[in-house]
Amino acid sequence: MRKIKQFALAVVATSTLLGQAHAATEPTSAADIERWMTELSNWGRWGEDDQLGAANLITPAKRQQAAGLVKAGVSVSLARDPRTEQAVDNANPFEHTMLRTGVDGTSSGSGDKYSVAYHGLAHTHLDALCHIFHNGMMYNGYPQQEVTASGCAKDGIENLKDGVFTRGILIDIPKLKGVPYLAPGTAIYAEDLEAWEKKAGIKVASGDVVFVRTGRWARQAEVGPWNVMENTAGLHASVAFWLKQRGVAMIGGDAANDVAPSQVEGGFYPLHSLAINAMGIWMFDNCDLEALSKAAQEHDRWEFLLTVAPIPVIGGTGSPVNPIATF
Repeated sequence: MRKIKQFALAVVATSTLLGQAHAATEPTSAADIERWMTELSNWGRWGEDDQLGAANLITPAKRQQAAGLVKAGVSVSLARDPRTEQAVDNANPFEHTMLRTGVDGTSSGSGDKYSVAYHGLAHTHLDALCHIFHNGMMYNGYPQQEVTASGCAKDGIENLKDGVFTRGILIDIPKLKGVPYLAPGTAIYAEDLEAWEKKAGIKVASGDVVFVRTGRWARQAEVGPWNVMENTAGLHASVAFWLKQRGVAMIGGDAANDVAPSQVEGGFYPLHSLAINAMGIWMFDNCDLEALSKAAQEHDRWEFLLTVAPIPVIGGTGSPVNPIATF
């Protein structure tokens, strides 16, 4: 009952504060974030036992609509190739170990092992709803003590075992601004997202997955890797109101989605908390959106069928993924 009441209050609060949040262009206080965590909460919206969060907005009708977006039959990966070299933005390189080879001529086949600590700023992955704690709680009011050495008893990645099949939308902010990439530390606001919608002739709707390109990988190709954890372009925390209003099911970016520094007093990746913990919006980190940007321009379309199949590890905090956009 507590969670349902909280959601009812949030609906009223969100409608009154939406305009104010859209206009936010100044650093946000820690008190603002704490208030927004309650005002934007989806806890209880889909029931006391819900572990899907905003993925509930990807309805059968939404999937049917998304299937109709395939016109050219051209697919593009949104994943970065696994990075095996340590760098300032890759503290945990992907490890590929061969267990059986054909070198000595005795093996009947080949075999190998993969190992990766995928959370961070290098590997393309999807965060599960158990990934972020806030004030001792996970999405939908589950206590963080539900996460043990055995994994996440609630909100784990296995809840997406049936995969993601919906409309994806690319919001290309460097193209909007007429630059190859955004400077590190550049904050993206709801006004920017809406300006892109106007330019592209498209509008984000309920059940969509939104990918916001900052041009991180284009910049890295030019200047090399840098400490993305501490200094990168990304979404300002106030964008959470826009995500809630539009009914966004999942968001993704070419870094961690949050702008860094966060422009929130004492805040570290506040959008992660607002999106994952409060609203149940799943989050893709470190997507490579360069090929997608090129394909979207070639097809003059910024919407596409998005398909994703996370590894359904029971109790997993997320999964390395290879999101596919099909035009």
